[in-house]
Amino acid sequence: MSSIQDLLDANLHRVFGERDAAARRAAIDKVYTEDVVFTDPDGTASGRDALAAKADELLGGLPADFAFSEDGPRYEGAGRGALAWALGPAGAPVARGVDIIVVRDGRISELQTLLVPTA
Repeated sequence: MSSIQDLLDANLHRVFGERDAAARRAAIDKVYTEDVVFTDPDGTASGRDALAAKADELLGGLPADFAFSEDGPRYEGAGRGALAWALGPAGAPVARGVDIIVVRDGRISELQTLLVPTA
């Protein structure tokens, strides 16, 4: 079983921040339940394969110098956690958001990504 803090870290850095597809997939299999539900502004994806496809698509479309970074403290409650992030070149983010997770049996069972609206 992983702590909420560990899962928040893994979600941002070992999954959505990992450019190596094999390492990312290994992390997905460890971090998320088989029936994980991922919701972002583009819609909802269910299951590890669908989440992996979303991460592959996102990372494949980013410039090489773009990276995710933590953008504030990690929040934790009963079976839930949240982490704000920024995305872009170091020191010059072009997007910001927050990931909210629900944990079941030591893995992420739900992931919701909210974005800061752009002007």
